[in-house]
Amino acid sequence: MEPVHILGVGMTPFGRHAGASVRGLAESAAREALADAGIGAEAVQAIAFGNAVQGAMEGQFGIRGQVALRGLPFDGVPVVNVENACASASTALAVAVMQVRAGMAEVALAVGAEKMTHADPARSLAAFEGSWERADREATLARLAALGAGMAVPEEEAAGGGARSVFMDVYAAFARFHMARFGTTRAQIAAVCAKNHGHSVHNPRAQYRRPFTVEEVLAARPVAWPLTLPMCSPVSDGAAAAVVASEAAARRIGLGRAVRLRACVMMAGGRREPEAYEAHIARRAAARAYGEAGIGPESVSVVECHDATAFGELQMTELLGLCPLGQGGALAESGATTLGGRVPVNPSGGLESKGHPIGATGLGMVHELVTQLRGEAGARQVPAARIGLAENGGGLMGVEEAAVAVTILEAPGRGA
Repeated sequence: MEPVHILGVGMTPFGRHAGASVRGLAESAAREALADAGIGAEAVQAIAFGNAVQGAMEGQFGIRGQVALRGLPFDGVPVVNVENACASASTALAVAVMQVRAGMAEVALAVGAEKMTHADPARSLAAFEGSWERADREATLARLAALGAGMAVPEEEAAGGGARSVFMDVYAAFARFHMARFGTTRAQIAAVCAKNHGHSVHNPRAQYRRPFTVEEVLAARPVAWPLTLPMCSPVSDGAAAAVVASEAAARRIGLGRAVRLRACVMMAGGRREPEAYEAHIARRAAARAYGEAGIGPESVSVVECHDATAFGELQMTELLGLCPLGQGGALAESGATTLGGRVPVNPSGGLESKGHPIGATGLGMVHELVTQLRGEAGARQVPAARIGLAENGGGLMGVEEAAVAVTILEAPGRGA
C-alpha cells in the first residue's frame, strides 16, 4: 500500500470542562492539528468525525460532525460520522486513512470529541449502557458473573462502591477471571495504576496529575472488586484530531515532522468462548497489525493502550505480545512498562489519569505517540522512540471488546 503519514495532531486537555461544548472542543483540537501540520482548512478534502454519546447526552443523534465543525471553513468537504463506543476516535482515524489510501483525498482530517460530564452524574454513567447489546443485558450480566466465578469476592466488598459505569463491572469480571486462571494479584493491578498516575504528573493535558503508591491505590475506595477508584478511568470531556496525508501530499507540505503510519487495523469481536483467551480479538488484531507493519512486538518502543481500568492495561500488554499470556502482572511489577523501562506503556498517564472522553480517546493516544516519536514529550519522553503502537477498544460483545483498533506509527526519518 502507498505510504500514509500523520502531518499534524491536536488535543485539548482532557478533564471536566464546565460550560464547554462538543463544538468548542472539536474546533480547538482541529485548529491545533491543522496548525501543527502547517496547512489551512482549504487543504482538507475529507473529514471523519468520531463521537459516541452526544445523542444520549444532548439529543444530537445526527450530523454531529457537521454541527461540531461548522465554525471552520470546510464548505463542501464531505463529513463521515462514526460511532464505535470507546473506539470511535480510532474509527475516525481508520476512515480518514481509507479515504487517503483509496485516492479519494490527499489530505483528510480525523476528529474525535466528547462532552460527557453533566450536572446529573447518573446521566453520564447511563450513557455507557448503549455500548453493549441492550436486548441481551441480563444474559450478558450472567456471563460476566460466571466469568469471575473462579475468584471469590470478599464479603465486605461484594456490593461494590456505589454509582459507576457498567464497564467497571465488566472489567472487574475480566480481572477476576484472570486472577483465577493465572494467579494475578491485586497488588500487580495496583502496580499498573501507580505507574500510570506517576506518568501523568508530567502530562499538562492530563485530567489528574497526582502520584499514587501501590499501597495508596489498594487502600482507596472500592469500586467493583478487585478495582479501586484510582484504577478506574474518570468521566471526561475533550477532543483530539489528526491530519492524514498521502505520500505525495506529505512531500509537498513537508516530511520533516511527519509520522508514518505503518499499520491501521480494526476488528470486531464477540464470538470467542471465555476459555479461549489466546484467541482474544485484541490479540488477533495486534497480530494482523504487526504483519501489516512488517515488525514484531520486540520492535515497539512505546505503547498507548486502552486502560479504562488498570486491569485493562495489564491484559493488553499480554495480548499485544509484550509478554507471554498470564504474565502481565509480573511485567508491570518488574518496571519494564514504566518510563525508563524496556517498553514504556501509557507514558501519557493512560485513561486512568489522562482521562477518557470516549469519542476522543483513540486520537488522544495517537497525539501522545506522535509527540513521543517526534521527541517532543518533555519530562515523559521515551528516549529514541522509533515505533509507537496504540490499542483502543470499544464496547462489549460476549466476553471481549466489540471493536478493537491497533495502530502502528514510525518516527520521522527512522526505520524499524
